[in-house]
Amino acid sequence: MEENENIRVSSSNKRTILIVDDEKTIVTMLALNLQKEGYKTLEANDGEEAVKIALEQKPDLILLDIMLPKMDGLTVCKRIRQSLNVPILMISAKDEEIDKILGLEFGADDYITKPFSIRELMARVKANLRKAELSSEGAEHSSKADGTVVKVGELSLDLNRFEVKVRDEVIDLTLREFEVLKYLANQPGQVVTRETLLEKVWGYEYYGDIRTVDVTVRRIREKIEKDTSNPKILITKRGVGYYIATK
Repeated sequence: MEENENIRVSSSNKRTILIVDDEKTIVTMLALNLQKEGYKTLEANDGEEAVKIALEQKPDLILLDIMLPKMDGLTVCKRIRQSLNVPILMISAKDEEIDKILGLEFGADDYITKPFSIRELMARVKANLRKAELSSEGAEHSSKADGTVVKVGELSLDLNRFEVKVRDEVIDLTLREFEVLKYLANQPGQVVTRETLLEKVWGYEYYGDIRTVDVTVRRIREKIEKDTSNPKILITKRGVGYYIATK
């Protein structure tokens, strides 16, 4: 892995990162580099320990390996996601597309494959933390402003509560899913490309992996559409991108 290129974090604004990997040398290496950049770290070497620490300590971000003893990373992700909306970055030696899709479907926000450079990992960590921070700031700001609810057809988004309703029924979404819907709902009827969604919602260049958007959209549809094979709210413009129907 490459040498870190000093992406600094203010000591007055430290974030806590849980590192989950059964290879202790990797955990140690990641912890040292993250601490060097000003982050606090927690460590777990198996899935059961990861869930316990995550629920008790509530870290700001989780680096989660897929191949773990006692409980695999996908199950860990699902368990944590039931209680916390913390950004989860999956780490794995696997590079199969199905693994990425499964990770995202189980609630992960991002995916990085070993071997990776420390520079790339830090960029991913920083971007995911920043996105979560901006969302939190947006909620605080919206509580003081008008227009905290966006309504488009059967879809309603409460920007203050981070709450989505479809036909007056509250829908449970992850933060990333909410951000995708919010971005699209703020420009109803307008087709947004996958590349634009990656830039605006994920917050950084995603190394061309636009499948991430498709997987996230599919998860959203499973929650908000009556018939996912014939969506009426979140529509695909084939070969271009997605938009929210205005009726």
